[in-house]
Amino acid sequence: MAAAPTPAEDVTTLVTTVCNACHMPDGNSVVPMFPKLAGQHAEYLEKQLADYVAGKRANDAMGPVIPQIKAADIKGIAAFYAGQKPAPGTVNDAALAEAGRKLYEDGNEESGVPACVGCHQPAGEGNPRFPRLAGQHQAYTSLEMQDFKTGLRANDKGKVMRAVADRLTETEIYAVAEYLAGL
Repeated sequence: MAAAPTPAEDVTTLVTTVCNACHMPDGNSVVPMFPKLAGQHAEYLEKQLADYVAGKRANDAMGPVIPQIKAADIKGIAAFYAGQKPAPGTVNDAALAEAGRKLYEDGNEESGVPACVGCHQPAGEGNPRFPRLAGQHQAYTSLEMQDFKTGLRANDKGKVMRAVADRLTETEIYAVAEYLAGL
C-alpha cells in the first residue's frame, strides 16, 4: 500500500503540473502577461492566493486553476516560489526606463503621484506587505496598474494603489513598468 503524499509532494505536484504552464517551474515566467513569482515574498504570495481562492481577486488565466488549489496548499506554494531565484528582466527602451526611474524614486508632485520607492523599496524588492516588482514583465506590471486604475483589481492595497494609478497617465504607467523590468 502506497503512503499518502506529503504536503511537500503535493506542492511540488501542483507547481509542476498546474502552476508550471504559466509561471514555469522556477517561477520565472517567460510569457509577458504572466507574472514572475520567483523571489516574491511568501507572505504576499499567500495573501494573493488566498484572495483568488476566496474570490476577492479574479483573473481569466487563474480562474480554471483556482479550484485545484486547496487552502492547505497556499503556504507551501508561496514558500516554494519565494525560495526561487528571480531572473533579471530586460529594458527595451532606455529613455522610457529613465522617465520611469524618476517617477519611481520621486513621484510626480504636480499630479500628486507619490514615489513608488516608499512602498516597493529602493531596488524594487518590496516587503511582505508590498510586492517585489524588480525584473517583472512590463506587460504584466502595466496591466496590473491599469486594473487598479479602472477598479478591476480592488483586493490587497486596492484603495492605495487605485488612488496612485488613477493619477498616472498611460505613458507614466509604461515608464514605471519599463524601469521596474530593468531592476
